[in-house]
Amino acid sequence: MKQGVLRIGTTKTYVRFLMPLVAEAFRRKYPMIRICLNEGSSKEILNTLPKLANEIAIVTQVLDNPDIMFTPFAEEELIPIISPQHPFAGRLSVSVDELAKEPLILRETGSGTRKFVNMLFDQAGCSPNIFMETANSEFIKELVAKGNGISILVREAVQKELNQRKLATVAIKAQKVYLDASIAYLKNEPLSQPARAFLETLDELCEGQCPINGIRSLLSKHEKTLRAIQHQSYEFTNFGIG
Repeated sequence: MKQGVLRIGTTKTYVRFLMPLVAEAFRRKYPMIRICLNEGSSKEILNTLPKLANEIAIVTQVLDNPDIMFTPFAEEELIPIISPQHPFAGRLSVSVDELAKEPLILRETGSGTRKFVNMLFDQAGCSPNIFMETANSEFIKELVAKGNGISILVREAVQKELNQRKLATVAIKAQKVYLDASIAYLKNEPLSQPARAFLETLDELCEGQCPINGIRSLLSKHEKTLRAIQHQSYEFTNFGIG
């Protein structure tokens, strides 16, 4: 494979945390293949597959489409995030009903996180008090840190702020919530050589153990590689949608 283009779509969290590692591993093996990376909500990215705008997606299965193949990739933990000064910060756990009474800043409709948060409240028989919804997780974290509400996000997206004690978390009583991420592509559309090579690279990084227990486990295995590529540029084009 001396030339070619690989179009991949994934979520903003995976663009930030997963793709630098995968892109570096892929580039070492196939330096002449250009990666075009498209980011958006899971729903937006899945809708690009039938249009052939992306060949592979790494997303949550928020849509049922018989033409798309979904292969489990990772289980990401969803956790409540609060300001360290919030009354919940001193508690061991809170109920879903208590979370519903707080002003909530949530990811946008169409994201995998939002789908599972909605299910969490539906199963508890309560309606959330939604203060704001946005596709920008960084903005959510800033608002929560300032005490303007609480949110529920993927742990990996907030781990840095938790370690720095800019944010705090609290357990949800009697349950943990996991977001299932999958590798998706069209069932009846043969994958290109670059796409097959990308999946092989991903499988090698995961050591054939999918679904992995969150991308944190994958990043920990390759910590030395991540440190080495922190200041490098990547040979892919980044397209945002929405």
